[in-house]
Amino acid sequence: MNLTQRTALTLALSSAAVVTASVLTVPTATAATAAPAGPAGSSLSWKPCPADLGGTAGTECADLSLPLDYRAPDGPQVTIAVSRLRSDRPEARRGTLMVVPGGPGGSGRERLARRGAQLRAATGGAYDLVSLDPRGVGGSTHAGCGLEKDDLELTHLRAWPAADGSIDANVTRARRIADACTRNGGAMLRSLSTANEVRDIDSIRQALGEKKLSLWGTSYGTYVTASYAQTHPGRTDRVLLDSTGDPDPSRVGRGWLANMAGGADDRFPDFARWAADPARDRRHRIAERPEDVRGVVLAVARKLDQAPEQDAAGRPRLTGNRLREALLQSLYSDAAFADVARLVVTARDAGDTPVPYDPVYLPDADAAVFLGVVCNDVRWPRSLPSYARAVAEDRRAHPLTAGMPVNVEACAFWPDGPADKPVRITPQGPSNVLMVQNLRDPATPHRGALKMREALGDRARMVSVDAGGHGAYLASRDTDAPARECADRLATAFLKDGIRPDGDTLCR
Repeated sequence: MNLTQRTALTLALSSAAVVTASVLTVPTATAATAAPAGPAGSSLSWKPCPADLGGTAGTECADLSLPLDYRAPDGPQVTIAVSRLRSDRPEARRGTLMVVPGGPGGSGRERLARRGAQLRAATGGAYDLVSLDPRGVGGSTHAGCGLEKDDLELTHLRAWPAADGSIDANVTRARRIADACTRNGGAMLRSLSTANEVRDIDSIRQALGEKKLSLWGTSYGTYVTASYAQTHPGRTDRVLLDSTGDPDPSRVGRGWLANMAGGADDRFPDFARWAADPARDRRHRIAERPEDVRGVVLAVARKLDQAPEQDAAGRPRLTGNRLREALLQSLYSDAAFADVARLVVTARDAGDTPVPYDPVYLPDADAAVFLGVVCNDVRWPRSLPSYARAVAEDRRAHPLTAGMPVNVEACAFWPDGPADKPVRITPQGPSNVLMVQNLRDPATPHRGALKMREALGDRARMVSVDAGGHGAYLASRDTDAPARECADRLATAFLKDGIRPDGDTLCR
């Protein structure tokens, strides 16, 4: 554990309990009962989900028509796609658990299809499980920016600086993307925001006939969930926040991106140990010792910085930023370590020979959702020199991410201010929140979750998990199994029986 992690852990757990701590029962509602009818015209007609969603047998889908703009409820409508897996133990059912996806841009229906059976078994049928494709996503009404294919490549949409740290090309691209979204996105793009997702979730609650919802939010979904709990405290039963970002209302998405630089540094030692393990074959072993892996990766990336994005025939090739992006993505899960280690070894051993590479392109609709939410939620700084200074400083402090997390994005050129002020999370509200958080999360680092914990005050308890990767509850147990099993046990006891640790807890 490095010094930053140890300091953060000390702040979080200065009076933390061990995992055998005494517990308390959360004073939340008993089984949810039917609420008055939902919004006028809203209804849910359930039918079997489309085959391409796959997942658990018995999962049902429905469409809900909701206002494009809640300030004009009788105006144009959007379709929100909803799915449900009903309790298989009606006698044990206490209400509805809303599974809130991450992103922005994640599909809740896909998440429920993948995880529904596991979640229903873990909670003993205590809930009907419900999720949604947020507006713009999956089966819900889409938005679009009409972006050029080149702008949809992940290393372009996420603004990686040039090899020398220059952001000039990023500024040009960010302006072009913002202009395209302004021309082509229309009112639908403008409606993409955390505030509207909160409204949509409450409309689903009403359409379901529930007075209260329990919620499990993951990643960006934790901010949606916390905003719902802050806005509608009397409509929440049990609230689980899994892999949480800093809720600072002055930064929101900009702050989440910036925190990824430190998160990658926290997580990288796990990858380094894997990539230096003597058990690895020569295609995956980057160095003889874990402490040497970082130097090799950085050296390979610097060498690739000299490579053009295409060869003479126009075929894409591996570049330094494409390698850095692949590394950052791989840190989310140990299961991805092998692919990126093989990529590093291939590039290291290739000499001056170009390394072929298939870039990742986002669909235009997915890019629109991400940009719409992070740019509509909060106004971004307009000063271009401030971005250049931030990139130069971040490149020195965090060379693995090379300044990308603090770089200029299309939001700097977004024409409109937020339609709603970001929600400020406060200690006012029921004490019915449990947070579960990996210590070495590359996307929502532990230090950011501490800010949410501080903001919630006595409303929350926090379970820190001595594990790496993004996503803590019901995650893979291939590594760090004792810590993950401990976290699953505590989170399940909370959802199923309303039992929380009586203090913040570390699962070792």
